[in-house]
Amino acid sequence: VQLQASGGGLVQAGASLRLSCAISGSTFAGYTVGWWRQAPGQEREFVASITWRPGSTYLPDSFKGRFAISRDVAKCTLSLQMNSLQIEDTAVYYCAARAPDSWSWDDWGQGTLVTVSS
Repeated sequence: VQLQASGGGLVQAGASLRLSCAISGSTFAGYTVGWWRQAPGQEREFVASITWRPGSTYLPDSFKGRFAISRDVAKCTLSLQMNSLQIEDTAVYYCAARAPDSWSWDDWGQGTLVTVSS
């Protein structure tokens, strides 16, 4: 599975931003896809996931209410809608895929930088 993230940029605190990830490759009907992020000097952090089918989502409590994950099966794209962005959300955001019955996220996109300014 190949993934390519886009949509990052420089925004002010309080703004919204929508990231996209184009997914291609072998059939990924049973995959889980998601978003991770890595801020400077910090470990990579899980943000959200969604099963390709049936589209079940999971977000840690720290992102619920501000972030939303979705996918478009027909367009083979994954999205992350981020609202009320805070300076602490500044990071490189990665889309990733996990194969069925796998414990690890094996396929990663190249990352897209989100910078939130005051």
